[in-house]
Amino acid sequence: MVQMTTADVHEYINGVCFKTGPPGKVGAETEWLVTDPEQPTTPVTVDRLAELLEACGPPPAGSRITFEPGGQIELSSAALPGPARAHEALARDLDHIRKTLADAGLYLAETALDPVRPPVRQLRLPRYAAMERFFANHRHPSGHTMMCSTASLQVCLDTGADAADARARWELVHRLGPVLVAAFANSAVWRGRPTGWKSTRWAIWAATDGTRTRPVLEPHTDRDPATAWAEYALAANVLAIPEIPGGGGQWAADPGITLADWVAGDGPRPFTLADLELHLTTLFPPVRPRGWWELRMIDALPLQWWPVPVALAAALTDDHRARAVAEEATERLCRGAVPDPTLWLRSARLGPVDEEIAACARVCFEAATEALPRMGAAELAQLVDAYAQRYVRRGLCPADDALGALVPAPRQADERSAMAVHGSGLGGGS
Repeated sequence: MVQMTTADVHEYINGVCFKTGPPGKVGAETEWLVTDPEQPTTPVTVDRLAELLEACGPPPAGSRITFEPGGQIELSSAALPGPARAHEALARDLDHIRKTLADAGLYLAETALDPVRPPVRQLRLPRYAAMERFFANHRHPSGHTMMCSTASLQVCLDTGADAADARARWELVHRLGPVLVAAFANSAVWRGRPTGWKSTRWAIWAATDGTRTRPVLEPHTDRDPATAWAEYALAANVLAIPEIPGGGGQWAADPGITLADWVAGDGPRPFTLADLELHLTTLFPPVRPRGWWELRMIDALPLQWWPVPVALAAALTDDHRARAVAEEATERLCRGAVPDPTLWLRSARLGPVDEEIAACARVCFEAATEALPRMGAAELAQLVDAYAQRYVRRGLCPADDALGALVPAPRQADERSAMAVHGSGLGGGS
């Protein structure tokens, strides 16, 4: 095995994670909690889901089906030219699996956090066993909930035409992050009670080992994106070391070193390229570079609205006029090139009740609505506008629907639920 160096890490990240080219392709990864109305407090088993989905055949538009540790279904589209093509393909595949599940009496939950069922890890793969052990060792109880009870919608966008464009897009998608958290917050109920957060899912993720969940782009830094990601990866705790590079054999969970330590020779064996590739998949910042931008801060949404953040993000980054509007609006919101950590927290806690965030969201939604017909996505423009009318212009988000549907509960119950989120370590891990 050839021991990689720090220079090798930087070279790989610069060449693979930040490869550039003409932007315009769009992809999405939708995660869904699955429920059985006949047994609402019982997890639907992965074995049952896998059997049903295998029997119905592959998705017609080629999306990939995988499972998250708690049995959540993930449907990942191919990267396609423009938001209209991505929407059409993923909608076909989503309808395909929805019909199969409905015929069996199962349904996709329209929330980003399981409101009733406790977290139960179903996948027994070494990766998830090691992850669970790591979070337990570091006293991050939020990690178990994150793995087994949350669902997100991830938007995938091209890096940029060249290094300068990539840096500008990198900064823009980070500034857009808090706006997306707030506008699409959909996880205000947990353990049957309001939590005090509009996006409890985001709060849970933020509470889970800050070396792997905090934003890569932070205030008061001026590093190029590839350098920032390499330094982030090197400073992150190593989750586990497989016996065989890349994931084979037994896994030694939580070896107590950072990646930089391992590269320096402190690990039980030489650090290889396969180990680097695996380590990068265990890092979960709001924007993750993978040869494209993976926007990970968006809550899973009700079925009718999932295309909206995909269309919005694509329009604000790939249409020049909409991008200029979004750059100005988000710089005003962030008071500079980078969002402050407190802005992420405000977005998750308050949603678009926060007037500064709401004002920025309204400008961005208007710009996207105007841009999408120019991108051949007039139907999506109507959907984005309908979402803005239903939520954004009224200072609301889907979380408010869930809160409105709850039977009023005593104030102290709400406070206990909010404290449970704080008790999970909210504010970042070690």
